[in-house]
Amino acid sequence: MTNTTLERTLNLRSLVLFGLAYLTPLIVIGIFGVIASTSAGASASAYLLALGAMLFTAASYGRMAAAYPVSGSAYSYVRRTIDGRVGFLVGWVTLLDYLFLPMVIWLIGGSYLQAQFPAVPIWVWILAFIILTTTLNIIGLKVADKINLVLMSFQTLVIVLFVAFSLAAVVSEKGAAGVFSLAPFTGSGASIGAIAAGAAVAAYAFLGFDAVTTLTEETVNPRQTVPRAIMLVALIGGGIFVVVSYAVQLVHPGGIFENQDAAGFEIAERIGGAFFSAVFVAALVIAQFTSGLAAQAAGSRLLFAMGRDGAIPGKFFGILSEKTRTPVFSIAAIAAVGLIAIFMDVATSTSFINFGAFTAFAMVNLSVIVYWAKNRKDQRLNPLLYIVFPAIGFLVIIYLMLQLDSNALILGSVWLLVGAVILAATTRGFTKQPPELQVAGRAS
Repeated sequence: MTNTTLERTLNLRSLVLFGLAYLTPLIVIGIFGVIASTSAGASASAYLLALGAMLFTAASYGRMAAAYPVSGSAYSYVRRTIDGRVGFLVGWVTLLDYLFLPMVIWLIGGSYLQAQFPAVPIWVWILAFIILTTTLNIIGLKVADKINLVLMSFQTLVIVLFVAFSLAAVVSEKGAAGVFSLAPFTGSGASIGAIAAGAAVAAYAFLGFDAVTTLTEETVNPRQTVPRAIMLVALIGGGIFVVVSYAVQLVHPGGIFENQDAAGFEIAERIGGAFFSAVFVAALVIAQFTSGLAAQAAGSRLLFAMGRDGAIPGKFFGILSEKTRTPVFSIAAIAAVGLIAIFMDVATSTSFINFGAFTAFAMVNLSVIVYWAKNRKDQRLNPLLYIVFPAIGFLVIIYLMLQLDSNALILGSVWLLVGAVILAATTRGFTKQPPELQVAGRAS
């Protein structure tokens, strides 16, 4: 295991499927009650506002992916535009998202299955998720891509059925005219503040559109393919969120629920009966599997990039299997972290993931501005795209980050401090740059 060159096998369709699997579009129904309650019944507006906000950041990721077609995502972009030491810290904080998100996904999937099969301990389901996804990721993304296509097709079918059953229920109760309403956008007298609060929560559903950048070195023609994939994932995912929340909000106007966490299950049974409710649960479990598959692949590529650069032990993380051409040890490391899920609950494990994601988003927006400043003589770099848009994206992300609860901010800050201590030790008190893989590239 000495070669450090990933194999280019992924096309635009593969990247979009990967990104959508990471987003888990079906989650819009799973957390519908939370968004509707927070936005006072204006869930469609909350998702629409979140989509608009996320598109600015998605555009920034696209710019950086075109300029630096390498694995590592935010970590690589920041170290190549701003500073290697800052890049290390961004990569370190981003690990919160990429390392722990698969664990949370497997924990949620295990929770769904335990609810259906109480006699089976949750650790059995978690272990099954980890073993299966790890095996597929080690075999390689060619196989994982085919699995993603099949499972995403099923997830899409369930989403289409959910929307169809929702609209049918509305037509049955209110007639065809009931399908056309502004209520899902205005809610029950929802204020701008309520919609913004809902959007801050809804923005979490978009976490993962950036994950396709971690597969840049395995993508054919990455300078064009990766930016397109990022925008398509954000647009398609956001479109699904808005349409589904609109249809479901028609079935259940307002934001009051007996149990907002279980609102999706209750509505599924209401519009499709017990059988469809069971299908919905099965789809949620499958969605967690595909999301876990994508999240583990993305996280392992970040570890691989940092290991190859020497930011973390390269003899373990920075090498590929000669047989499968995958970062086996990095994949195994993600699986090992996932085992922690056996001893944790969802609330605790999710408390600081978003801190890492929003830090990465903010710094990528800032990287685009710095990139323009360093290359401003290049007439191809439009100031609107390289200054105004990323500045808006940066400010929006900072606002969303400030909406995180205090536990997330505290835990995230502690993790950042630990990274700073490690960086200080490896750079002689920040006096030298950490090891860096030199990569040439300019935006097109």
